[in-house]
Formats: sequence, C-alpha cells, structure tokens
Amino acid sequence: MGQRLLVLVRHGESEWNKKNLFTGWRDVDLTEKGIAEARRAGRALKAQGLHFDVAFTSVLKRAQKSLDLMLEELGEKAVPVVEDQALNERDYGDLSGLNKDDARAKWGEDQVHIWRRSYDVAPPGGESLKDTAARVLPYYIQDILPRVLNGDNVLISAHGNSLRALIMVLERLSPEKIVAREIATGVPLIYRLNADSTVAEKTDLAG
Repeated sequence: MGQRLLVLVRHGESEWNKKNLFTGWRDVDLTEKGIAEARRAGRALKAQGLHFDVAFTSVLKRAQKSLDLMLEELGEKAVPVVEDQALNERDYGDLSGLNKDDARAKWGEDQVHIWRRSYDVAPPGGESLKDTAARVLPYYIQDILPRVLNGDNVLISAHGNSLRALIMVLERLSPEKIVAREIATGVPLIYRLNADSTVAEKTDLAG
C-alpha cells in the first residue's frame, strides 16, 4: 500500500488573472509568469522526491498546460492524464470576460463581493461555489479518491474554486471559511490521507 498521496495545484497565472478579468470557463492561456510558476511547482514536487501514478485536470488549457509543465519538470511525462469538465473553474456567467473593477461599477461593490465571496449566491447565468462543489465532489468521490485510497500518488491541476470545493471537504471547513481561503497560483498543496479518507498530514509548498 502506498502513502495515499493527493497533491492539489492551482494553475499558473493566466492572461486574464493578469488583466483582473473574471475568467471562469473561458479558455485563456498562461502568462510567462504562469509558465514559470508551473515549472517552479514541478521542481518543488521533485525536490520532495515525489512521483505520480495518475494526474487529473480540467478541460481548460491553463490547467492542462500547467500540468504538462509540472510533469516535464518532474521527468514524468508518461504519467496518465485524465481530463474532465467536472474540475473546471467556477462558471462566472455574465461576469466572464469583465474586468472586476468594471463589474463593481456596473453592479456595485457589495453585489460583486457577494457573487465572489458568498458560498451559495451565483452571478447571473453562472455558478456559486456551492454549484461548483456539486459537480466537483461527486467526481472526486467516484473517480479520484478510490485511486488515492488504493495507494496511487495523484496530482490534480485545476482552478481556484474547483480546488476550494476539494479543500473544503479535505480540511472540513465551513462555507464561511472556505470562501475566505486564498489559493495561490502554482503552489502545491500536499495531502496524505488516512484509510478513512481523512487528512493525516498536509504540507504547503508556498515559497
């Protein structure tokens, strides 16, 4: 039996992160900084002596490219990769493509804050974090967790809100606490799980 290893990484900085735009399901690429962040994450994982049996990512290229770069730095390009829409970023609906300052000017600071930081209030045409969790968590339970519990080392390259949904369950956080959690781009979070799927140990490779 392996060590029941699960590593979560938010993709490197994207072009729209840099421009302060709501991105959601829009398929934008990494910036040069984002590429460097993903490579640094791969090197950090290699420095920990980690190897992976399988990797999961979304259908969005910023997460996929980050994963490719990490696996390249790890020297593990042959690791099987599973792509699934369930791991996509939260869909921001009508906010997608808008500058966050412009959105505040249009709908007001308080309303945009509610859309961004409440657990169960969705922006027009989009998803709340609760909605995002409703697609991420069944996929995790059915497709990812059994691999971890079976002893596979699993790497997930995904997005701020799809990872928030996982972290909420892993760390047993309340809705209020998870919406306040900031998840940095390109920083691996390493979890080692107990046989009952609870967290035995967590390591944050920030810095």
